[in-house]
Amino acid sequence: MTKGRIELGEVTQHNIKQLKRLNQVVFPVTYNDKFYKDVLEVGELAKLAYYNDIVVGAVCCRIDTSENQRRLYIMTLGCLAPYRRLNIGTVMLKHVLDICEKDGNIDCVFLHVQVNNEGAINFYEKHGFTIAEEKKNYYKRIEPADAYLLQKCFKQPSRTAISESAVVPS
Repeated sequence: MTKGRIELGEVTQHNIKQLKRLNQVVFPVTYNDKFYKDVLEVGELAKLAYYNDIVVGAVCCRIDTSENQRRLYIMTLGCLAPYRRLNIGTVMLKHVLDICEKDGNIDCVFLHVQVNNEGAINFYEKHGFTIAEEKKNYYKRIEPADAYLLQKCFKQPSRTAISESAVVPS
C-alpha cells in the first residue's frame, strides 16, 4: 500500500452507523445503544479515522472524574486489520494526548486491554503507557476475561490531594 492520507473526522448522527459497524468488526465486545448515544455528546473525544477517505478506524473517549483525579478513559481505539501498521492508531492516540495537553487539567489517560492482546499492549507501551494492574474477569462473554489496565500519567498527584484523601471524616 502506498502512503495514504490519514484524517480524523467528527462522529455525527449521519455516520454513527459506520462507527457501530467498525466496532463490531474490530472489537470482541458489543457496545450498547447508550454507548453510541454518549459518543455523540463528547465532541472532540470521539473521532472516525479515514484513510484515503475510507473509514478504517475510530477512537472514543470520555472524561472520568474519580479517585480525586480527572482522567481520560479511552473506551475504544481501533483500526481495521488491513490498515494496521500505517500510523492510523498513532494519529488517533496523538489526537487524544493533544486534547489532554490542551486541557491541562487531566492527570492520566487509561484504558483496558485484554491480557492476550499483545499487539495493543505493545502499541500502548511504545507510546509511554504502563500496565497499572490486572483486572480479573473484567470482560463478560469473551475469553480470556481478564484485562490489563494501562495508563499514562502526566502529573503526579499533589501532596495535598494525597493528605486530603487520607483524612477520615468524623
